[in-house]
Amino acid sequence: MITVVLGDDHVVFLETLGPLLERRGIRVVGTGQTLPEVVEAVRQHAPDVCLLDRHFGATVGKNGVTEVVAAHRHTKVIVLTADTTSSSVLEALRSGAVGYVHKTRGLDHVTRAVERAMAGEVLIDVPWQWRERQPSDDAAEMRRLASHLTGRERQCLSMLAEGLSTAEMTERLGVSTTTVRTHVHALLTKLGVHSRLEAASCAVRYGLVDTPPAGAPRPDA
Repeated sequence: MITVVLGDDHVVFLETLGPLLERRGIRVVGTGQTLPEVVEAVRQHAPDVCLLDRHFGATVGKNGVTEVVAAHRHTKVIVLTADTTSSSVLEALRSGAVGYVHKTRGLDHVTRAVERAMAGEVLIDVPWQWRERQPSDDAAEMRRLASHLTGRERQCLSMLAEGLSTAEMTERLGVSTTTVRTHVHALLTKLGVHSRLEAASCAVRYGLVDTPPAGAPRPDA
C-alpha cells in the first residue's frame, strides 16, 4: 500500500482528504499544518509520497519541497496547491517535486498523481487556461523554436505537458512506441532542452501549446 504524509495549513482540508485517500487504498501515515511538522512526519514515517501545499502561513515565500526532500530522499513530493502561476510550477519542479496538482482538480487527479509518482513519472496537473504566458525575450525565443515543430511533435509536446506517459501517448496517437519516442526526441532537439520534464516545463511557462481542460473532448489524432 502506498503511504503518504499530508502537509497543509488548513486542518479541515487535512481531515477531509485523509479519509478519502484511505478509501482509495492510500494510507495516510502522518500530517502537518506547518512545514516543520511535515518535515518531522516525513523523517519519522519515511512515506512513499508527501502531498505538500505550497504555502504555509509563517513560511510564505518558500515552497518547502527542498526541506521535505532532505528529510527523506526516497519520499516523492507532490505539490498540491491553489497556486496557479507557472513560475510556482517551475520552482517546485526545480526544488525536487515530481508533481504539481491544483486543488480544484479533484480526488481522481490527486490519486493519479500519487500513482504516477510511484511509477517514476512526473505530472503537472493545472487547469491550462489558468497558466501564465510569460511576455519576455526568453518566451519569444522559445515560441520561435516551437514554431519549427511539426503538427505531430506539437501534439506530443501537449501530451507531455498533460503528464501522459509514453504508453498513453502511443494509445492516443495510434502509433508505435518507437514513433512516439522519435517525435519526443525531435521536439526535445528543436526546443534545445534535455528531458521530457524540461520540455513540459517550457510548455507550461511559455504557453507553447493549447491543451483543453480535463474532461473536454479530445481532438482526433
